Amino acid sequence: MDSMNISLPGALKAFVEGEIANGRYSSASEYVRELIRADEKRKARETLETMLLEGLASPEAEWTRQDMDAIRASARVGH
Repeated sequence: MDSMNISLPGALKAFVEGEIANGRYSSASEYVRELIRADEKRKARETLETMLLEGLASPEAEWTRQDMDAIRASARVGH
């Protein structure tokens, strides 16, 4: 696994340390990984919502299972 160093203001460092002390996370790295994963999921949901809204705004066309599969696949890879 690659590593990355980050700098935090004292208040944020204390917050992360509190999360670890409370047992929610085992390390600062685990906490940051969870934040990144949550951000990835949020962006995928935003992408899917945008695509669905674009589809609703477009002229009517017959909706197929393949269309939904394509949208889901695209959202998973971040497009």
